[in-house]
Amino acid sequence: MPYAELTITVPDSVWISEVSRAYPETTFRVLAATANTATGVARIEIAGDESAAVCEEIRAYDAVTDLTVLEADEGAHRVQVETTVPLLLSSLQDSGVPIEMPIEVRDAELRLELTVPSETLSALGETLDQLGIAYTVERIQQDVESDPLLTDRQRWVLEEAIDRGYYDTPRRTTLVDLADDLDVAKSTCSEILHRAEERVLKHYLADERSAPIEAAATSD
Repeated sequence: MPYAELTITVPDSVWISEVSRAYPETTFRVLAATANTATGVARIEIAGDESAAVCEEIRAYDAVTDLTVLEADEGAHRVQVETTVPLLLSSLQDSGVPIEMPIEVRDAELRLELTVPSETLSALGETLDQLGIAYTVERIQQDVESDPLLTDRQRWVLEEAIDRGYYDTPRRTTLVDLADDLDVAKSTCSEILHRAEERVLKHYLADERSAPIEAAATSD
């Protein structure tokens, strides 16, 4: 299956486009989201020195029906947002694109990494074109034999954690220090590591469980 990296310009009609342009140094990390044609709910980490002000700015939008602060750290707020304009998320879902979280929006641009069948990638392009949503294909690699076990971001964070001694016994660094070194919020670092660990462990156990079956087949 093809692997593609896209940069999508968030339409002006979507509130996050305007607020991210107003705060171009702030990063919006969508950690989880669901949407239909009329409503959407998303957990978003707002990372930046002005994260508290950004929360108040978001609340002022008519399209935002509710914003609940779930966690507030220095330089980052984790919130749940309910909106009546889930245009971008619903268009991705309608194209049959599996959305790998977290995804980031910065200065009205969304970065998306996909490993999907060619027809799904084509359907996404057609949907974005029909909606007038601008996008740029940054990279495409044909004939990827299988889905990568980890995303580029998950691999980067996991490798940094290993190199810095996060998994050593005793540990040579803490989650807080690791997050600071990588310039990401503690909650984001924890979530990325958790997703990476989940994939690696499940993949390892799947291989282990299949080994006796393969050995038996060979002996026959």
